[in-house]
Amino acid sequence: MAHRDGALIRFSLYARHACNLRLNLPVSFRTAKHLCTSDYRHKKHATGSFICIPGWRRSLFSFAAQSQVSSNSEFETIYALSTGPGKAGIAIIRISGPACFDIYNGLCSTQPYPKPRYASVRTLYDPVKQSEVLDSDALVLHFPAPRTVTGEDILELHVHGGSATIRAVLAAIPRCSSKFSIRYAEPGEFTRRAFQNDRLDLSQVEALSDTLSAETEQQRRAAVRGNSRILGRTYEKWRQQLLYARGELEALIDFSEDQHFDESPAELLKSVSDQAEVMLNSISSHKEASHRGQLLKRGIRIALIGPPNAGKSSLLNQIVGREASIVSSEAGTTRDIVEVSLDIRGYLCTFADTAGLRGDSIVNETQGLLVDPAIGEIEKEGIRRAKIKASQSDVIIALAYCKPASGSIKERHEPEIVIDELSMTTAMNARHSLIVVNKVDSDIYGNKYSELPENWRRKLYMVQKRAGVAKSTDADLPAALMISCKDAQLGKAVTSESGAGNIRLLVDKLATIFEEMTNLPTDMEDLLGVTERQRQLLVACAKHLNLFINEARTGNGECDIVLAAEHLRSAANCLSRIIGRGEASDIEEVLGVVFEKFCVGK
Repeated sequence: MAHRDGALIRFSLYARHACNLRLNLPVSFRTAKHLCTSDYRHKKHATGSFICIPGWRRSLFSFAAQSQVSSNSEFETIYALSTGPGKAGIAIIRISGPACFDIYNGLCSTQPYPKPRYASVRTLYDPVKQSEVLDSDALVLHFPAPRTVTGEDILELHVHGGSATIRAVLAAIPRCSSKFSIRYAEPGEFTRRAFQNDRLDLSQVEALSDTLSAETEQQRRAAVRGNSRILGRTYEKWRQQLLYARGELEALIDFSEDQHFDESPAELLKSVSDQAEVMLNSISSHKEASHRGQLLKRGIRIALIGPPNAGKSSLLNQIVGREASIVSSEAGTTRDIVEVSLDIRGYLCTFADTAGLRGDSIVNETQGLLVDPAIGEIEKEGIRRAKIKASQSDVIIALAYCKPASGSIKERHEPEIVIDELSMTTAMNARHSLIVVNKVDSDIYGNKYSELPENWRRKLYMVQKRAGVAKSTDADLPAALMISCKDAQLGKAVTSESGAGNIRLLVDKLATIFEEMTNLPTDMEDLLGVTERQRQLLVACAKHLNLFINEARTGNGECDIVLAAEHLRSAANCLSRIIGRGEASDIEEVLGVVFEKFCVGK
């Protein structure tokens, strides 16, 4: 009996603390033994007694939460149009729940039930007016539970895609006679049932949401990577490691006086601390990958900055292939921010055309001086917004431009490049940037093209020297890409590879930058599926692990094992919430946020 009492006490401890469920469940010894046998690992100590160590297949959260679910919801059958609304060749209506057989009998009462997972041609009739045909030559498929997308019986009706046919079939389904409730599905309810029936973990659900919203090839790749079970299994493995370690620590608390353990408390704490450090390194990799994945999902933000009349709006129009921004020879045309989204080589990008920046000075060699420009109030506001947009962007494209030579420069027969000091320093301080010199028009600078790089290096050196960060050699100075929006508009190309006005070369360089920003090693590409929600929970998990390590390494044997075990519990709970096995109230809140993004019928 002592062994049974110990098992019940240990089960109660983990049911209420390890899974963080503040519930008093009436559990018999047989039930406790079954849960400990199937969902727990055991550790046998020298005395022969067993201590249950958590590790779930169907977690205690599911066990406890299901005991509170209304009995009516277990017997509800849901249905919805799974294909897009509107006229189409075929429309698919999905039905999930125990009433699938009754619905089939109502629609096809005189025809045999289809063979599981085989498509069968059937005529659908009105369930009340049996002589009225709803759709002839419909395709019907039956998928028996539990090996279905929702874990329940599934019936799919592939009907003709006319609007009237779809409406007639949808209206007929709830009128079929059944002892089970039949209702139209809520958004994401099919996926919710898949999660509740352990067909998907929460990380897969979030990846499915990303798959449905993917607009570019790179977004699709990231969503597919996240849809594998690798992330969920990784987080579950970490969670089990923490629960096992916590079980070891709590065994010290409960049985240290009358039991013999293979390891001393100090040795155990050191071993668990080492495991926690390895886990922290892995969490760091996941957090970094999350940033790369978010760039693919939300899009890469690019800011076009530079002095007035540098051709930022013209460049934006050339990249997007349409007149997205107003172009004028008058300087300062753009006062507010113009944003345009497009797909570049599979990457979703958002370009922001900003007001012309004027720092304290514009580098101009006309008199060998730095000339202070006059700025109006409206232009000041545009510059303020441009600075904010640049600080929020992932990539900076800083523009300078060529202008006809004058004064001493004209006498030397050299092209003149105008550089805004603020734009250049912003680009050089950015993590990812591209410096572009515009208006290198072939009809003006064709025979002087080779002189531009030297002119550029001299100008950029002046900017850096003024800022106190001048490089020691020309090789240390960032290179600039020479383009001509005018040549691009006229279709003039230096080479076929660079495209008209070198715009294609500019896009190629951007794509290379995007690839550097988002690529991961092949064996880590699954980490692109880490979502922002998961990243935040990983940050919280890392915080608790660091607290545990600090406590475990307290010197002179003063470590509070109870507090250390609590830090492990908190860390494991963060991982539980990632895969949807945390506290019931937390998970319901998370599910509400995740599933509201789904459409009806998914």
